[in-house]
This record gives sequence, C-alpha cells and structure tokens, in this order.
Amino acid sequence: MKALDIAEVATRTGVPASALRFYEEKGLIASIGRRGLKRLFMPDVVERLSLIALGRLAGFSLEEIAGMFATDGRLRIKREQLAAKADDLDSTIRRLSAMRDGLRHAAKCSAPSHLECPTFRRLVNAAGQLSRTQSRKTVGKSKGLRKKR
Repeated sequence: MKALDIAEVATRTGVPASALRFYEEKGLIASIGRRGLKRLFMPDVVERLSLIALGRLAGFSLEEIAGMFATDGRLRIKREQLAAKADDLDSTIRRLSAMRDGLRHAAKCSAPSHLECPTFRRLVNAAGQLSRTQSRKTVGKSKGLRKKR
C-alpha cells in the first residue's frame, strides 16, 4: 500500500489539511511518518475520515467519535449509542417540523400582524421558553466550572 501525504488525503476527502492535523492531535487519525515536511497516512485513513464525517453529520461530538474506535483502530460503536442518537434526531426533526409548519402558517396568516396570529404567538412563546431553559443550563454549567477551579 502506498502511503498518502497530507495534501493527497485532503484532495481525496475534501478535509482541509488543518482539520487533518487537528484530528491527528485529537487522536482520531494517525500519521505513519513524514515525507519531507508532509505527514504521511495509510490509504485506509480515507475511510476513517468518511466515518468521522458520518458521525459529525449525525451530531456526534469528536470526543464521542473518538470513543467509537478501539485502540487497535477498529470500529466499536455501541448500538445503544446509535439508538440514543436516532432518538435525539427524531426529537430534533419533530421540533423543526413544528417550527417549519408554524412559520409557513404565519407567512400565509390573514391576521393584521404576526403578533395577532395565535400560531405565531405560540412559536414566539415556545422559543422564549427554550431560550430560558438553555440559559439556565449554560449558567448552571458555568457555575459548576467555577466551583471546580
């Protein structure tokens, strides 16, 4: 097998060299040496980068993706983890579908203003509640970080 330099990997995968260096730093991929100043990779890095891209598209963090590879480099994904992510995606799809439907209704609504449209008001209220919930979570996390220091 012919080793690929970082430029070849970037060209084949569309992943910028800077991201490849970052992935290597995070332990997601490994170079096998250098040719001059360029890192070298085994050809199977292309498939691994496709797996990483799939994980990112599904919403997994890089840390979660790294945990899906065993120390020998083989893929070790827990089925429960996939099912949980699928459930998260279902929830996101329902939320976004409701938002889309509400926005379409508001665009066609005959109310004199959007704020007089009950459907639009429900969207505004739901967004406000979600924002407050996320703010509390963020504040709680930041307080937790301050306590640990």
